[in-house]
Amino acid sequence: MGFTATSFTSVSLNPPLVSFCVGRGGSAWSSLSATPVVGVHVLTAGQEQVARVFATPGIDRFAAYPGPWHPGPHGVPLLDGALAVLVCRVANQVDAGDHAIVVASPVHAWHHDDAEATPLVYHDGAYTDLGTV
Repeated sequence: MGFTATSFTSVSLNPPLVSFCVGRGGSAWSSLSATPVVGVHVLTAGQEQVARVFATPGIDRFAAYPGPWHPGPHGVPLLDGALAVLVCRVANQVDAGDHAIVVASPVHAWHHDDAEATPLVYHDGAYTDLGTV
């Protein structure tokens, strides 16, 4: 199971917590609501196609993923080439209308070594990078 989240934020430094929102009516919710550990990938500006694949409903997203991936800690699938990756334990799920706010605590983290890499951003209905926002 994988999906594209268009909202991701730092929540707390002590303890370290992040959050993202997911639609409870979406295809990913049934799996996500039952898992204790998730992988969060910050994609690079060149990975828009990856974001689009994981945003497509009704497909096997890992089969359609245009790149390699491997199992990481706790069996979490890790996509190669991401700008940063966090493996997180789910700490809480809060109902918020038709979405849930998932609060998670990072237990493993990696970042891309390329200082020139910039994150992919979803802004004003389109994918872009920080240089154009």
